Formats: sequence, structure tokens, C-alpha cells
Amino acid sequence: MSGHTPSSSYTDPVTDDDVSTRVWTVPNLISLARLLLVPVFAVLIVGHHDIWAVAVLAVSGATDWLDGVIARRFHQTSKLGQMLDPAADRLFILVTLVGLAWRDVIGWWLVALIVGRDILLACYLPALARRGYGPLPVNFIGKAATFALMYAFPLLLLAQVDGPVGTVALVIGAACAAWGVALYWWAGLLYVRGARAILRTPSTPAPGAAA
Repeated sequence: MSGHTPSSSYTDPVTDDDVSTRVWTVPNLISLARLLLVPVFAVLIVGHHDIWAVAVLAVSGATDWLDGVIARRFHQTSKLGQMLDPAADRLFILVTLVGLAWRDVIGWWLVALIVGRDILLACYLPALARRGYGPLPVNFIGKAATFALMYAFPLLLLAQVDGPVGTVALVIGAACAAWGVALYWWAGLLYVRGARAILRTPSTPAPGAAA
């Protein structure tokens, strides 16, 4: 992503000098594989293959952590990866939400809460682009929100199992979902604050952007 924001909430340990334009890196391939798993997961969740759906979510979560570790440790952070990784996260969240709501596991109001937050953030993208900025970096709270939601969804799937396992999964899954939504909106409001700070400054190109 191009440029830095004035807000310290978006300080990233990876500097612009560390971010490459390479495409074929191990983290990017992992993120691409995660994207390819999204339609597989959609078929599984709609088909009520809950155990396999949970397994796919677990693989997605593990590889999400792995590609970040590899990118930092082996200096393979790239601009493409900074777009692919959150895109895979959001697609998994969206597909899971729609699938669970379609099966009446969760209410459509929860879908509206999460999707509404992303729509709000998307409204700032054209204005930021005119200033030479891409999407702002994902902050720590946003990552924590994603992890909480990604834990909540497989638990809510397991909650469909009869017996004590389903009951425990429902309680923990509902708690993770509530915490995840709260953090998701908190991160979104920080994003909005950072975007507004940029838009209030005199119009100058972002560092590294074309004049």
C-alpha cells in the first residue's frame, strides 16, 4: 500500500523500503491458495458438510498466520500481498456470514453489521485514491477482530452438533462473535479517523505516488 497515514494507530513495523513489488513470493502463493479455498468452503457450508467446512476454516486461519510469519522473517512483504491477505480474510468472513445466515444459524442483522462496516470504509477509498493513497494498512485491532470472527464461525458451525459439544461451542462461539464485531467496528472507526486526517491535510501526493 502506498504512503503512510498521519495517525500513529496505523504505524506498521514494515516500512515502505521493506515492501517489494514482487508477485511470485511464498506468502502471495499462500494467500492465493486461501482465496481459492473460498468457493470450496462456500459449497461445504451450503451443503451442510460442517466438519469439512470447519477443517477448511482451520486451514485458512493457520495459513493466514503462516504467510505473515514468512513475509516478515524472510523479507517477502509485497504490495500484492498487502492486498491479497485482507481480501482473503474478508471473503471468508462474508461467505461464512451469508452461509450461516442462510441456514438460520445467525441472524441477518449480524451480516448487516459486518458488511455495513466494510461499506463505510469503502466509501473513503475514492477520496484516498485521489490523494495518491491506496487502502490504509490493517491495524492490530483489525487483525484481532478478524481472528475473533474466524474463531467464532467454526464454533458456531460446531454448535449445530447435538449434545454438550454443541452447547459449549455455541456459548464460546457467540462470545467470540460479539467480541469480534465490537473489535471490527473499533478498527473501522480508527480507519475512518486515519482517512479523515489524511483528507483534512493540504492536498499533496502520497510518498512514492506519481505527481
